[in-house]
Amino acid sequence: MLTCSLCINDERVARIDIVDGKPLCRECQVFLKHPVDREKVRAELEELMKDVDRAIVAYSGGKDSTVALYLAREVYDVDVEAVIVDHGFMALEAIENARRVAEHLGVPFTLIRRDYSDIFRDALLKGNSPCRRCSRRTMETLRKYAIRKGYRYIITGHELPFGHHPYRLMSGGVVQVRLLAMMMEEERLRILERLPFKLPELPGYTTNCLILGPALERYWEKHGHSFEHGRIAALVRHGLISRERALEKVKRPEVPEWQKKIVYERLGLEELP
Repeated sequence: MLTCSLCINDERVARIDIVDGKPLCRECQVFLKHPVDREKVRAELEELMKDVDRAIVAYSGGKDSTVALYLAREVYDVDVEAVIVDHGFMALEAIENARRVAEHLGVPFTLIRRDYSDIFRDALLKGNSPCRRCSRRTMETLRKYAIRKGYRYIITGHELPFGHHPYRLMSGGVVQVRLLAMMMEEERLRILERLPFKLPELPGYTTNCLILGPALERYWEKHGHSFEHGRIAALVRHGLISRERALEKVKRPEVPEWQKKIVYERLGLEELP
């Protein structure tokens, strides 16, 4: 099976061509023609943050949003509100992390509770990824909250930029800022060491979500690979994570029975087809 020589994509998930004697996926071929300039993205972010005096942080209690909250408050001196949207399947450890870090940083903490059971039940029954639909619903909830509270900016903990830029304009004049755009994993982990953050041991590429492990397991059963493969391959492509770390993250997860029991019972799924 051919594997891209630049990222971790292989023939299960992408079209691989031989270019100048090397296997390259189509995404990497485009990237090499139009590379993202890390320094330019970070410089644009620094310039943008000069105008951000007040914002909400899309706070999940996970490691990346925790780093984003720290940077917004301590480095950029933004008047921030940490807002977590609990979709009904957030790990208790993640919510405790969120409260603890917000208190440590002295920022207000808001918990919005929602029920995403429809998204998660559908994903598990069909063996699909729930992440994109979950993210869209969460960002829409945060956008409406921002408008209601008079915020112009929503800061998130995404590592990948929007193409070549670290921000995007949402409807209603709200600007989403990816504060960690093009930030190396090592940098983020060093920042976490300064905070009272405890890393939950959850399967999959997550430090906050109970759904991800079971959803990845179901997806593996149906497709034979991780639905996070493309996103993690992009992190390698952009030089934000090593191939070795990436390959570990896309392995088939070992989901503990207690976690599956919580998820399936809460969704009313006794036995999956």
